[in-house]
Amino acid sequence: MFRRAPLAPTLLLVAAAFSLGAARARADDSAPAPSFAVKTLDGRSLRSADLRNRPVIVDFWATWCAPCRASMPHLNDMQSRYAARGLTVLGLSVDETGPAPVKRFANGLGVRFTLAMANDDVLDAYGPIRSIPTTFFINRKGEIVRRVVGYIDRETMDSYVKEILP
Repeated sequence: MFRRAPLAPTLLLVAAAFSLGAARARADDSAPAPSFAVKTLDGRSLRSADLRNRPVIVDFWATWCAPCRASMPHLNDMQSRYAARGLTVLGLSVDETGPAPVKRFANGLGVRFTLAMANDDVLDAYGPIRSIPTTFFINRKGEIVRRVVGYIDRETMDSYVKEILP
């Protein structure tokens, strides 16, 4: 399903490099966010059209990625703090193990935002995703305002969320 077999060692090395807290952010001149359709860990279908007119964080992650795990509490916090203002946080797992182990892992961490399995179509649309975490901040107009590769600390993430809320 996920065509990253040759990238797995590269992703692991890059994820380890980002564990020191380095993040690269790039404003994308308000590029339109690609459409997608994924299955949540609960088996429900989720389409980008379901999130229309909402600010969205799309985070590509994996259970084996230390910086991804470190980001989970921040993503939980953003979902809790800004849900009333319409924010949706969507974590897209690139794990090849399938949804059951990912769901167990997320439950163990107390993840409270929506999780789904990344498929080839969403990876191609948002890609290239060469390292994780890779996080997209999408405004209510459906435009990518920011793409960040690597770990994002809570304060920085909060400032990025505030950019997409108005």
